[in-house]
Amino acid sequence: MADIEALKDKIKDSGMKMTSIAEKSGIVRETLYNRLSGIGDFTATEIVGLTDTLRLSKAEREQIFFNKGLTTLNEKGGT
Repeated sequence: MADIEALKDKIKDSGMKMTSIAEKSGIVRETLYNRLSGIGDFTATEIVGLTDTLRLSKAEREQIFFNKGLTTLNEKGGT
């Protein structure tokens, strides 16, 4: 489970439009919108594309896409 809010913040901070982010990341625009709406999980290819496009550090990538604490909360029914 990705930290969608943190990802949205990084997207906003980038100053790029969603269409540009999708194109540069190699993600279909509709798929990116779906992922940001919580529909489906990000694939490895999508994570790599977004990491490069948004110039995420390794720590930022780990926090956004691999936050185990976030997964544990969601599995327990929390937010």
